Amino acid sequence: MAKSTFSNLVLVFLFLTCYFSPSLAQNAIQLPLKAVNLGNWLVIEGWMNRSLFDNIPNKDLLDGTKVQFKSTKLQKYLCSENGGGTTVVANRDNASGWETFRLWRNNESSFNFRVFNKQFVGLVNQGQGNTLVAVSNDPGDSETFRIIRNEDDPNRVRIRTANGLFLQAQSDSPVTADYEGSSWDDNDPSVFEMTIVSGIQGEYQISNGYGPERASQVLQDHRSTYITEDDFRFMSSNGLNAVRVPVGWWIAHDPTPPHPFVSGSLQALDNAFQWAQNYGMKVIIDLHAVQGSQNGNEHSGTRDGFQEWGDAYMQDTVSVIDFLAARYGNKTNLAAIGLMNEPMSPGVTLDTLIRYYQLGYNAVRKYTSSAYVILSNRLGPADSKELLSFAGGLANVAIDVHYYNLYSDSFRSMNVQQNIDFVYNQRSSDLSAVTTPNGPLSFVGEWCGEIAMRGASKEDYQRFGKAQLDVYGRATFGWAYWAYKCDAKYWSLRLYLKQTMYSFMMVEDKSVGEYIDEFNKLILDLENIGVTIEDKDQALLLLNYSPKSFAHTLDKMFYGRESITLDDVQSTLNSKELN
Repeated sequence: MAKSTFSNLVLVFLFLTCYFSPSLAQNAIQLPLKAVNLGNWLVIEGWMNRSLFDNIPNKDLLDGTKVQFKSTKLQKYLCSENGGGTTVVANRDNASGWETFRLWRNNESSFNFRVFNKQFVGLVNQGQGNTLVAVSNDPGDSETFRIIRNEDDPNRVRIRTANGLFLQAQSDSPVTADYEGSSWDDNDPSVFEMTIVSGIQGEYQISNGYGPERASQVLQDHRSTYITEDDFRFMSSNGLNAVRVPVGWWIAHDPTPPHPFVSGSLQALDNAFQWAQNYGMKVIIDLHAVQGSQNGNEHSGTRDGFQEWGDAYMQDTVSVIDFLAARYGNKTNLAAIGLMNEPMSPGVTLDTLIRYYQLGYNAVRKYTSSAYVILSNRLGPADSKELLSFAGGLANVAIDVHYYNLYSDSFRSMNVQQNIDFVYNQRSSDLSAVTTPNGPLSFVGEWCGEIAMRGASKEDYQRFGKAQLDVYGRATFGWAYWAYKCDAKYWSLRLYLKQTMYSFMMVEDKSVGEYIDEFNKLILDLENIGVTIEDKDQALLLLNYSPKSFAHTLDKMFYGRESITLDDVQSTLNSKELN
């Protein structure tokens, strides 16, 4: 075949590439990014891989577990009067906030109880008396209790105090710690029915649950196997060009992070940069967990679910950003640093957040002017456009929004088509609101293929995924799927790609049909000059994953050839020479 004719065809293939990387000429980072979140790797989220917690003794009583205690004799719930600050009584027929206690775990049977207003339950006068109160802001010996579980019914408990005696509820007067009996009868005033309301399975819980020695081994094994270099090869071969890596604040203290966290996350992040470099991928570091917790969720590294991040923790958080920027700011494949994941309104005020974002931005700019700084929108009651004015005065920044058709009763009542329509209408409008011509870029930092409706088919999930890519492909910084691996199939991009055989890389600025039409035209052009490509459907999939590599494949390997097989293309796309 004529070299000039072939070169023209290569140019056509490269022309298609611009739809995937429109800012290639303007920025070393090819935008928009097509990324995936490496969730549950360096910041544990138990729901994504529950087996990690299986071997923890009393694994249902981890830090942050919410429990309620009902006296079997009185049939009344223990209650911290006024939510805390005074006595603990047993006089409630029903349980809600004041009757719920959050566990701080010392070991498998020793705990502190934190109440609604954040004080700790203890004995009056720092243990000098036997009346139960909730007045201390810091737990000590007099705020430490042992939960003794019945062998036949583990939710039937007695609670021993630091003085060696048991709590008892004899009347609706304050509970006391002065009972010496040992029976499990219903009439025993020291016996309680324990209800576990909810639990947390995050980095703090797994580390403290196993204890330092065992946790170190468990997390080392997890980090070394959950994400490997082969996963980066898979991601790259499937058209992804970036990863978003959630990290916790303790990474800045590696190799000796504060109790109960264990070392190893920093080395894993180093590995991620090297593996990404090997396969031509970019890295987004996202500070997912900050000291004090910005939202109370398990992925924030919280101990007990209280949201306590604010001014008191701001400088410590800036120091973590400074550490990350200093270590990775000179990496050519650093795409961005996210200053904080999902701050929750109203607990995190806009004024506090903007002050922190300015300090975090300044910390990053000490080490790099090219890496983007990502500013996460607040969750909860907040205006999605509230950061635009502030961010408009900064260089190389992106606003991070997270879109899930979940977590709301309205989504549970939607069928598949209604979910798709919601994406094309409401999500499209939401994204347009934060995508401005001269302002910060927009980034859909989290989304997934799951929907609240049960019983959807594979084809339904494919249509829903296509709709999201149609819309989120308009984000000017790009998008990042949550997550790469997960026990839940449609949360796992790896499983999604393998089981649906659906290409997420197909839809960005054009519809699937437009890409297919253009590809088929190119196939005809090739065949008209004597070159055939066998198995066109699979070849389309390969082109879709990496059009630039496909064009390079044709130019480099098949000049003068009369037939190009799928195996020829696949082997070349997988070769390191093209990465």
